[in-house]
Amino acid sequence: MAQDDYSNDGTVDIKGNPANKKKTGNWKACRYILGNECCERLAYYGMSTNLVNYLEDRLNQGNVAASNNVTNWSGTCYITPLIGAFLADSYLGRYWTIASFCCHLHHSSVPGLKPSCDKDSCHPTTGQTAAFFVALYFIALGTGGIKPCVSSFGADQFDETDETEKKKKSSFFNWFYLSINIGALIASSVLVWIQMNVGWGWGFGIPAVAMALAVVFFFLGSKLYRIQKPGGSPITRIIQVIVASFRKYQVQVPDDKSLLYETAEEESQIQGSRLLWKARADNIKGLTNPWRLCTVTQVEELKSIIRLLPIWASGIVFATVYSQMSTMFVLQGNTMDQKMGPRFKIPSASLSLFDTLSVIFWAPVYDRVIVPYARKFTGHERGFTQLQRMGIGLVISIVSMIVAGVLEVVRLKFVRENNYYDLEYIPMTIFWQVPQYFLIGCAEVFTFIGQLEFFYDQAPDAMRSLCSALSLTTVALGNYLSTLLVTVVTKVTTRGGKLGWIPDNLNRGHLDYFYWLLAILSFLNFTVYLWISKWYTYKKAT
Repeated sequence: MAQDDYSNDGTVDIKGNPANKKKTGNWKACRYILGNECCERLAYYGMSTNLVNYLEDRLNQGNVAASNNVTNWSGTCYITPLIGAFLADSYLGRYWTIASFCCHLHHSSVPGLKPSCDKDSCHPTTGQTAAFFVALYFIALGTGGIKPCVSSFGADQFDETDETEKKKKSSFFNWFYLSINIGALIASSVLVWIQMNVGWGWGFGIPAVAMALAVVFFFLGSKLYRIQKPGGSPITRIIQVIVASFRKYQVQVPDDKSLLYETAEEESQIQGSRLLWKARADNIKGLTNPWRLCTVTQVEELKSIIRLLPIWASGIVFATVYSQMSTMFVLQGNTMDQKMGPRFKIPSASLSLFDTLSVIFWAPVYDRVIVPYARKFTGHERGFTQLQRMGIGLVISIVSMIVAGVLEVVRLKFVRENNYYDLEYIPMTIFWQVPQYFLIGCAEVFTFIGQLEFFYDQAPDAMRSLCSALSLTTVALGNYLSTLLVTVVTKVTTRGGKLGWIPDNLNRGHLDYFYWLLAILSFLNFTVYLWISKWYTYKKAT
C-alpha cells in the first residue's frame, strides 16, 4: 500500500499499527466523538444548570451560599482536567484516558439521601448534605479525565501534514462546540423543566442515562480512531530544561544557531512530537544526560508554554462573566414573571437555553458565512487569527454585562415605582433576560472556540492534552474569581447592618452594581489582552 495512504503525524490505529488515512480518522471517526461529547455534556449540564435552585430549595441555602457553592464546584470541574491531561500526555494517551474516566459517577436520586420535605420547606440532615457534596465532587473528578482529552482527540483525527485535512480541523472545533451546546440545550430546557415540575429524582437520574449513552458512542468508534502515542511526562521535560539551564547559565550561546543541540534523526526524540527546531546534531556523539543537555525542541516546548500563559490569564475574567449564567442570571430571573401563557411556567434556569441557541446559531454561521467573508478582507485562511477571534468575544462579553446591568436598573426602578419590594415575582416578563444570554452565547463562539483551537495549535505536540486542560482552568479560575468577588462584595456592602448588593431579597439589593463591576473588570482585561496579543509569536514546527 502506498506511503501516502498513512498519516504522517505519528498516529496509530487501535491495534497500534500506523493509521491508514482511508480507514481511520477524519469526519467518519469524529461523529462518534461528537456524539460522546453531546451526551456527556447533557449529563454535566443536567446537573449544573439548575444546581443553584436545588441548593436553595432542598438544602435551604441562601443566595450567596448557593451561588458560591455552584461556582466552587464548577471551578473544580475545570481544575481536575489537569489530572486527566497529565495522564493522557504522559502515560495512557487520550483514547485510554477518556475510556478510563468515561464511567465517572453521577449523582442520582437515592431515597435515603433525599431530604424530607413538607409543604413549606425541606429538612436535610448533615449526612444527606455531606453525601450530596461527596457525589458532586466525584463528578468533578470524573469530568477531569474526559474534558481535556476529547477536543484534542477529535483534532487528532486530522493529519496536520495534509493540507486538505488541516483545513477540516479548524471546522472541527466549531462543530465540537456545537455538539456541546446541543447537549446543553436539552439539559437547560427539558431536564430543568423535569427537575422543577416532575421531581429532582428524575431530573438527576436522566443525566446518568445520558452518561451511559456517551460511553456507548465513544467505544463504537474505536476501530476508526487515530491515536497519538503518549510522549512521557511533560512535567519531567520542563524540569529538565530548567535544571539544565541553571547548570549551563555561564555557557556562551553560539552565533550559529544550527550548532545548538538537537536529535540527529528527522523526528523528535519525544514520542508523538515534531521538531520545533532544525539543527546539526552530528557534533554530539552517543547518549546525552537530559538533566545536563536538553534538545532545542525541549527548550522550545517550555518557551511555548510560557508564551501561552499571558493569553491564558486573559481568559479568566471572561470565564467569570460566563459563570454568571448559572448564578446571578438565575437569581435575577427568579424575581421575574416566569409565565408562558395561562398554565405553563418556565424555570429561570431554563433561560440558559437562549445562550445555547445562540451558540447553535452562531457556530455554523461563523464557520460557513463569517470566515469566508472575512477571508476576502484579511487574506487569512481562517478569516481571523485565533487571537483576533478571541478578542472579538471579549468585547461582546463586556456588552453582555452592560445589557444585564441595564435590565437590573430597569427592574429595580419598576420595583420602586410600584412598591414591589416584597413581591416574590414582579409583573415583568423573564424574557427581558434573553439579550444577555444571547450575547454571551455569541461571545462563546468567538472566545471559547478560539481558545480550544489556539491552545491545541500552539501547544507542543506531546503536551496538547495538558494545554487543553490549561485553557479549561480559566473557567475554573473564573468561577473561583466569581466566588471571591461575591464574598468580598457581600462583606464590604453589608457593613453597618446594610442589606448589601446581593441580599436574599434582590428587590432590596443592587445586583446592577455587581454587573457594572464585572463590565469594568472585563474592559480592563480586554485592554491588557490587546497589549499581550501584539507581541505574541505563533509556533512553527518542522
